Amino acid sequence: MTSFQPETVPGQAPPADSVHPRDSRTDAPTSVSRLNDTIRGFIERWGSVWVEGEITSFNRRGGNVFGRLKDLGTESTVSFRIWSSTLARLPKDLKVGDHVVACVKADYFPRTGDFSFAISAMRHVGLGEQLERLERLRAQLRSEGLFDPARKKRLPFLPQCIGLITGENSDAEKDVHRNAELRWPRVRFRTRHAAVQGDRCVPETIAALTALDADPEVDVIVIARGGGDPQTLLGFSDERLLRAVAAASTPIVSAIGHENDRPLLDEVADIRASTPTDAAKRVVPDVSEQRALVAQLRARLTGRLTQRVVHDIAQLEQIRSRPSLRTPHAMLTSRAQELWMLSNRGRDVVDRRLESERRRTSELSAALRALSPLATLARGYAIAQLDDGTVLRDAADAPAGTALRLTVEQGTLAAISEGAVPDAVPHGSSPATAPFDGEAPGAGPSDGAA
Repeated sequence: MTSFQPETVPGQAPPADSVHPRDSRTDAPTSVSRLNDTIRGFIERWGSVWVEGEITSFNRRGGNVFGRLKDLGTESTVSFRIWSSTLARLPKDLKVGDHVVACVKADYFPRTGDFSFAISAMRHVGLGEQLERLERLRAQLRSEGLFDPARKKRLPFLPQCIGLITGENSDAEKDVHRNAELRWPRVRFRTRHAAVQGDRCVPETIAALTALDADPEVDVIVIARGGGDPQTLLGFSDERLLRAVAAASTPIVSAIGHENDRPLLDEVADIRASTPTDAAKRVVPDVSEQRALVAQLRARLTGRLTQRVVHDIAQLEQIRSRPSLRTPHAMLTSRAQELWMLSNRGRDVVDRRLESERRRTSELSAALRALSPLATLARGYAIAQLDDGTVLRDAADAPAGTALRLTVEQGTLAAISEGAVPDAVPHGSSPATAPFDGEAPGAGPSDGAA
């Protein structure tokens, strides 16, 4: 920041009511009001000066802006105020991280003893070095896939042990414990304290993260701190911490600052919570909500089972009311009567068919007997056959000495022909047949049968 000296007017005496160190004694001290008035009169003689710096805080309240301006090369900062009448003439896009030059004039409030600088003009120089560095880191990590939603791990439904990294005796620690225990009283914490700003922030946070990530009982890790200006939150945008978070195997919740605070840790962590209280609500379920859900599911299950049982009972009653199940013997009786009738009908049909076939068989047997040569043989005739089985029909075919086979009713006889006997057999009869019982020759069959 450009230094300046207060304006002095040669030959001008200090105000009559001003306080000089030599005017104050132990037995006659000056008042606070007179001291503040003297300081204000001294500061009001300072002139305006143009300074260059980076906006690290820019809060709007009641139409006015209250913020801080940081030196570009050191950690020195000053407070500034922009009244609403002046704000209307400034660029509309002023924000934290902007590199600006501003015309400032010292201002002192006697009532509270606050000292700040009133800004009458401000313009952009470009992105502040800090913001530019963070944007380069953001682009690099995004290109490496550290912001990719696909690599983020899901939180367990009900963690048994929560790892917490926060400042010792901080409000963030109390908020997380209080809200988590209200939602799920049996939740357990394993807390590691670390500096949440300054040079010790990054190494201590990484050490705590490494220890909790290696603990097998820890199901989820919460990194929490209260709000602050972007300058105090720089540790949570450090590349070393971001890469340690990305390499952790345990799901990590970032709960840094308030809703408007967005360090790069929010982008790398698996879950971003707007506040430590929000983190507690995200990592554990609400026991009352879960009980209500279980009660609702039980009621639905009971209703479905009751409905199913009632439906099945009604269906069973409907089946039982059918005649076949209400009076099963009636069905058997009717079927038995039908079966008896069918059996009798079948028996009658079979008997009639058997009788018909019996008559037909008798007729065929009589016809067969009438046509059979056995009937003729039974009447005393014989059949004469040559040795080759040819039926003898002409006596001339069996000269004397011819061997014959004579078939009678009861067996077969061998005979020797003595030749034809003239006029011994009537004309038209076979010479090889003759009656054995004195019947007339014409009574037997022809064609070799006698």
